Amino acid sequence: MITRRKLILTVAGLAGAAMTGVSRAAFAQGISSRGVKAQPRGKPSGRPFFSRLTDVAKQAGLIHPVVYGGVGSKNYIIEVVGCGVAFIDYDNDGWVDLFVLSGTRLDGDPPGATNRLYKNNRDGTFTDLTSKAGLVRTGWASAVTVGDYDNDGSDDLFVTYYGRNVLYHNNGNGTFTDVTEKAGLGQTSVRYGSGCTWVDYDRDGRLDLFVATYLNTTLEKLPRPGENADCAWKGVPVNCGPRGLPPGSVQLFRNNGDGTFTDVSRASGVSTASGSYPMTAVAADFDNDGWPDIYVACDSTPSWLFRNQHDGTFREEGLERGVALSEDGLEQAGMGVGVGDYDLNGNLDIFKTNFADDTDVLYRNDGKGNFDDVTTRSGIGVETRYVGWGTGIVDLDNDGVPDLFVATGSVYPEVGKKLPSYPFQTPRLVFRNLGDGRFEELIEEAGGGVSAAHASRGCAFGDFDNDGDMDILVMNMNEPPSLLRNDVSGGHHWLKVLLIGVQANRSAIGARVVARYGKHQQVQEVLAQSSFYSVNDRRLHFGLGAEASADLTVRWTNGRTESIPNVAADQLVMIREGKGIIGKKTFR
Repeated sequence: MITRRKLILTVAGLAGAAMTGVSRAAFAQGISSRGVKAQPRGKPSGRPFFSRLTDVAKQAGLIHPVVYGGVGSKNYIIEVVGCGVAFIDYDNDGWVDLFVLSGTRLDGDPPGATNRLYKNNRDGTFTDLTSKAGLVRTGWASAVTVGDYDNDGSDDLFVTYYGRNVLYHNNGNGTFTDVTEKAGLGQTSVRYGSGCTWVDYDRDGRLDLFVATYLNTTLEKLPRPGENADCAWKGVPVNCGPRGLPPGSVQLFRNNGDGTFTDVSRASGVSTASGSYPMTAVAADFDNDGWPDIYVACDSTPSWLFRNQHDGTFREEGLERGVALSEDGLEQAGMGVGVGDYDLNGNLDIFKTNFADDTDVLYRNDGKGNFDDVTTRSGIGVETRYVGWGTGIVDLDNDGVPDLFVATGSVYPEVGKKLPSYPFQTPRLVFRNLGDGRFEELIEEAGGGVSAAHASRGCAFGDFDNDGDMDILVMNMNEPPSLLRNDVSGGHHWLKVLLIGVQANRSAIGARVVARYGKHQQVQEVLAQSSFYSVNDRRLHFGLGAEASADLTVRWTNGRTESIPNVAADQLVMIREGKGIIGKKTFR
């Protein structure tokens, strides 16, 4: 039976594909952009914003640049996409550490070009322990996902590359071992790896692995700037793609429970998706049926939503579910994905970042996994100037309603030199949640860490200084990363929840918490990748506003639920599956 919704979305998709073809020929660009004008800005609310973000990277010891491609020009798409970052408590000391990916250059690896692991010194500073941890590696890193795939109590790392992906096993003693080949994840050829996420898709208590490939091509096959119609933007010759290049694909690897994985891409149905350029991958239960689905932001092509069929298979339903295209049926250059409950109705919504001359997009979930594009009515359409990358639906000021954060940066330094209105380095964005379905854009009001211009890509959200608010780690192209310390005033309360699985996977990836405080309820899930190619602090953070306590309901990945009433605010609670709260920590 064809529903009215499916009919409308199908027609919109066909119309969008036709219009995209016209746009591509007319504007000769390799990236989808609807060419929309920004909505008029409304009158400022005048409300104070009690969050200030300050870049403290230098004093924290984050001084090494993230090398990624050429500085003044970019000849190939591999130089412009950049990479992600992660918060990971790799040594289980209760203080999140930092993992920062890196690229290289076309003419070889410059000194200092490596991924970096920074240990949290618990005093606002970090120590680079990359070499000691066994994580020195050069190359074009893309994305990272964090999770305890062997349930030994220590989180492991999987990193995608242009080249060959790598699985690092956490040895539990401060070191990691490359177990890629041993685990059955080795590659026989070069791939352009992109998004990746751990996900217990079959709910057997073991983390499986979903991996995307951005393009089905290699560096030596890429055309040079200006070589064809897909290699110019605004009349300026630029790096080519992604449109005009062979599209990518996705894979799913099932955890065998003995340290190895089996490729079940075909058996699970994920390999049937084709024709798009997949980037960030996020696994979460979008239709509230207790099984994890997978959303993939796709660049300049329809995005994918793989809906879990509960039998080991997925069905790609992005178009009929309303998250493949924009409200007007057009392709967008999807890069980053934020997941959260922005309207406090107990459903996971999606915020996706796109290209310049277009809006980012906010999809509202109806609770059954159907989404409506509410970008215009929410007030997000006031901003079309920048290329959006890392993002999150996160409560920055602890007022009880989640805000939006976006890391931005152009992909064309050549265009910025000729057209000052399209600079390569651009500010970050904060959209403050007004609590009525609308957002208000803030830049200068949110602090110098937001207004400062960089060419940023991935970002991650976590509380590095354990003071009860959400800080932000941001990757910057050919600069040191930014560490945005959040200083919150106003007296709002908060609550953090760390879940520990027993029958469910130890990292509790895919488990969800519903917090009820005052008249509000908010749902969050433990994610293994979101933003852009990045990983957030695994401790779920709820701003509570004026409320001094919350009632918690935990749903583990195996379907088991636990209710914990009247949990006092302003603390971290550790909840073990089947045991309730096993520990509490009050931050300073």
